[in-house]
Amino acid sequence: MKDCIFCKIINNEIPSFKLYENEYILAFLDISQVTKGHVLIIPKEHYKDIHELDETAAKNIFKNVPELATAVKEAFNASGINIVNNNGEAAGQTVFHYHVHIIPRYNEKDGFRTIFTNNMDRYTNDDLKQIANQIKDKL
Repeated sequence: MKDCIFCKIINNEIPSFKLYENEYILAFLDISQVTKGHVLIIPKEHYKDIHELDETAAKNIFKNVPELATAVKEAFNASGINIVNNNGEAAGQTVFHYHVHIIPRYNEKDGFRTIFTNNMDRYTNDDLKQIANQIKDKL
């Protein structure tokens, strides 16, 4: 895609700190470095988000995630790793070329936060059954 910053990185029109590359994907440092060692994995073919990925593209991306996550964790002796993928503006996606973040974690004050609200008291078993069925109907 002509105006996509990640496509420009793939085409060497914009410099990057490449870590790994094969015929399907490119992994490179995120220049924002939310935490030290923050890596992005992108498909070389342009897909806007996870909803555009086909099965082959998904396999080619995700088969490399464990090895790259382990390399990042070991390189910086991280206490943990977040694997993050944002899809759509409401989810925080800012570059509309599918990508996976590998974010090493050091402690709760390292600059990255994930907050999961526990809403168990808001849903009955019947509510959960209905939610599950709505999703199953789309599979």
